[in-house]
Amino acid sequence: MEVLIESVDHEARGIGRHEDKVIFVDNALPQETVGVEIKRRKPSFETGVSTYINSPSSSRIKPKCSYFGVCGGCSFQHVNSKTQIAIKQRVLEDALSRIGKVHPEQMLSPICGPTFNYRSRARLSSRYVIKKEKALVGFREKGKSYVVDMVSCEVLPKHISALLPVLRSLVDSFSIRERVPQIEVACGDAVDVLAFRILEDLAEDDVKALKQFGEKHDVVIFTQRGGPGTLSQIYPKLPVALTYSIPDMNLTFEFGLSEFTQVNTDVNSVLVRRAINLLKLQPGERVADLFCGLGNFSLAIARSGAEVVGLEANQELIDRATGNAARNQLSDRCEFLVANLFIEGCPAYQALRDIDKLLIDPPRDGAMELIKSIGINGPKKIVYVSCNPATLARDAGILVHEHGYRLTSASIVNMFPNTSHVESIASFEK
Repeated sequence: MEVLIESVDHEARGIGRHEDKVIFVDNALPQETVGVEIKRRKPSFETGVSTYINSPSSSRIKPKCSYFGVCGGCSFQHVNSKTQIAIKQRVLEDALSRIGKVHPEQMLSPICGPTFNYRSRARLSSRYVIKKEKALVGFREKGKSYVVDMVSCEVLPKHISALLPVLRSLVDSFSIRERVPQIEVACGDAVDVLAFRILEDLAEDDVKALKQFGEKHDVVIFTQRGGPGTLSQIYPKLPVALTYSIPDMNLTFEFGLSEFTQVNTDVNSVLVRRAINLLKLQPGERVADLFCGLGNFSLAIARSGAEVVGLEANQELIDRATGNAARNQLSDRCEFLVANLFIEGCPAYQALRDIDKLLIDPPRDGAMELIKSIGINGPKKIVYVSCNPATLARDAGILVHEHGYRLTSASIVNMFPNTSHVESIASFEK
């Protein structure tokens, strides 16, 4: 069939109609008429992929990566960066309006950074393919479990991308080459780490090969036989520390391989600064940082002169946050407590009545139980950082329509350029 594309959805698919049925089309942009090969049929919609494009959109560009369209890592490389940002902003605005029935008083400028080679953390798949008689290392194919036959990646740092061919050869050489499903990448300020997930113990020659690889390419090597507790450093002998920084606030954070950090350190620095500016902190104010993790926002709040209490369910992250506060000489302004913020009636909710301002950075499910607990006597200002526009919109609706807040501003955070992932930040005032 041939379809006129009217808009783009949050997964970067073009949206059109054919015989009163919605059609979602991969690799299609607004105002393009495209030929569509249907891949999936449902009663109310169909999905497919474009087979040809009439009159390409002015926003369409040639993808930088030769694997685009096959690799599931990126979905927007065929769109220029300006249009990518505009699409993501529409996704956010639509979610706020449709789900939360709210409208920000001001849309702030998007938070952006480098569009390529930005990803400091990644989880690469590894698979030995018997028919091809070789190992593959990279991202999975779009919508499939196969590993893309790739030798470079445009979103990874250049020096990590350059390692893909030699990583394939390394896995190929293992005695357990069919039992190495994953290689995790973590790039810190001073060191780069590769963690090999293994389903069987390595032979002595395998360990030797890993050490030689680490020495030759100046990377730290870990293996992981089971859960996070089985991470074991193979090379070098002395323990290493992974760190990232927020330079303009003179902050450095240590983190572990299994601990969450933002993958785009440049954008993270701008995001933290934006959050601090929106909070409008005054010395002596008491601020709560909920879902605080290892202290990414907490330490910036403390650096600004306020007192901060960070709440997080994971004891290891609380310990890390406490250590990071000491590392940055901010322990006197920081307190970190374990609290499961998803439990209705969590005792920690009572402590929120004694704070002046609140920062929330929840996972994709949002923070509905927490938001409900705030009530009409909540803090005078809330800054909400979100990785899911739908749950942000839902929680914003409760804050505005039930708790008497104004949605004063919102903006997107382009944490993952060339993907459809939308991060955002919003501020609320009583």
